[in-house]
Amino acid sequence: MIKSMTAFARETRNGELGELTWELRTVNHRFLEPHIRLPEELRALDVPVRARLTDSLRRGKVDCSLRYSPAVGAVGALRVNKPFVEQLLTAGREVSELVGRPYEPSSFELLRWPGVLQEQEPDLDRLTAEALALLDTAIASLLDTRAREGERLGQLLRDRCARLQESVVRVRARMPEVLEGVRARLGERLEQLKAELDPLRLEQEIALAAARLDVDEEMDRLEAHVAEVLEVLGRDEPVGRRLDFLMQELNREANTLGSKSSDVAVTREAVEMKVLIEQMREQVQNLE
Repeated sequence: MIKSMTAFARETRNGELGELTWELRTVNHRFLEPHIRLPEELRALDVPVRARLTDSLRRGKVDCSLRYSPAVGAVGALRVNKPFVEQLLTAGREVSELVGRPYEPSSFELLRWPGVLQEQEPDLDRLTAEALALLDTAIASLLDTRAREGERLGQLLRDRCARLQESVVRVRARMPEVLEGVRARLGERLEQLKAELDPLRLEQEIALAAARLDVDEEMDRLEAHVAEVLEVLGRDEPVGRRLDFLMQELNREANTLGSKSSDVAVTREAVEMKVLIEQMREQVQNLE
């Protein structure tokens, strides 16, 4: 199944430790380029997050961000650093003995010392596990979106391939009439020049003109490239780069057809082919 590189997913989970929200946004890019933004307390997630993205995606620029809002009481609760307070009291008594002046600090004076009060840390192991589990859900949602969009783009490409095939059929049907017109014009030209109408000479001129106007090879290659595009669209793997190459080949054959054409109808078909191929090329840029 082909996948689009353009997608968005957001997953949120509320728990005892607070609210976690992952946002994933992907756009087209030649390679996989992840950009990860994490809250300070969860910086250690960078490596496992990057590994999960690399395992799940092949191409695209990926913006991946995590927001964390602690639950009331999960963090921010204060606790007294008792060993540190005991050290302060011991040091205070020693200083009092040295200066010969007794001093008993109040509780609130001790609370002003940096380090006496400590903020309770969240359970990082549990928080990390919850964040990664939610990320897996977000990635699954992103892949589902990319697959749906990829199927839509694939159908657009198949429709344009069908129109290209129809155009090739029309050009093939038109060519005998084009060559007959060449025969008639050459005959008229020889008559105007009042030259002796040599059937052999006429056939030679027609053969040369036919060789210059022969587009059978271009038509064969166009049909072969279109058939390969349809085959590639059925693969269950990243196909964007292969399709991009095939668009270049299709465009080359359409250009050659246009340069060889001396017929308005064939020229019109060549222009229509180039329009279809350009539309396909734009869509292919979004495929993984």
